[in-house]
Amino acid sequence: MPLGRVRASLTKYPQVVSVVMLLFVSCAARRGVGSGSFQVLRGTPEYLLRAPDSTEMPFPELLNRYRNQGVGWVDLQPRMELRIEAAYYRESSLGRSPADYLGTEIARFQVRSNGRLQFTSVQSGLKGPRGKQPPVQRLICGSQQHYSHGRFFYAVALNRKGHTRGAVLLGAGAAGELERLTMQLRADPESVCGGRSTHCTVFPEACTASIDIEIVVNGAPRTVPWGNLLDSVASHPRRIEMLRVDAGRLVPVEIDSSDPAALKLPLWPGDRITWE
Repeated sequence: MPLGRVRASLTKYPQVVSVVMLLFVSCAARRGVGSGSFQVLRGTPEYLLRAPDSTEMPFPELLNRYRNQGVGWVDLQPRMELRIEAAYYRESSLGRSPADYLGTEIARFQVRSNGRLQFTSVQSGLKGPRGKQPPVQRLICGSQQHYSHGRFFYAVALNRKGHTRGAVLLGAGAAGELERLTMQLRADPESVCGGRSTHCTVFPEACTASIDIEIVVNGAPRTVPWGNLLDSVASHPRRIEMLRVDAGRLVPVEIDSSDPAALKLPLWPGDRITWE
């Protein structure tokens, strides 16, 4: 239709214009649902993070998306890494004196997009042969690398008297099964982690296990300890831009780079930070 006739029609039927505008605004609003940004908000006593769906959460509670702080576990998620560092001593030694210390090995297992663990690297600092002691990457049994759900416990009392404590990794094929194993572990740890369990890995006493997360800083991939804050990778920034994964896509995080308290934002797996 010629432009002149379109203008004449809109002038002759102004109610049509109103209807068209209302439909446009309505459609735009529907498209905008969940497509906004994260926003860091000043708060007392804690700053808040407002999500694209308008829900707000204090900074200290943000990590609870992946953990149960009271019980002491973290659910493994894509872009997380399980870091295992094991200390070794000469097999012939009766004790663990400094003279018998051989050094450490560090293994990393990446949580893939399907939730499964994949061995990615090992770093050895041994100054002598470990003998028959298993290499650090074999401290996780092969069956656990095939589970799509994992839960890492920082410390669990492993007998009824509570004398033995250690870090534990639970694996399961479904979320419901993982919850059942967790309840069983808390009630009777030996029933889950005793014998040759295929769902449980108990890390040795001379071993440190921890969670790292994968982020990108100024275009370079980096791993940082779980629980780190934004100011640990962006110190006194003049300018900062941040993207965070939400529903499978990267969403901007609106943050005041001049506010030190705002930079106490806990990091999440997959965060992308550009700063100067």
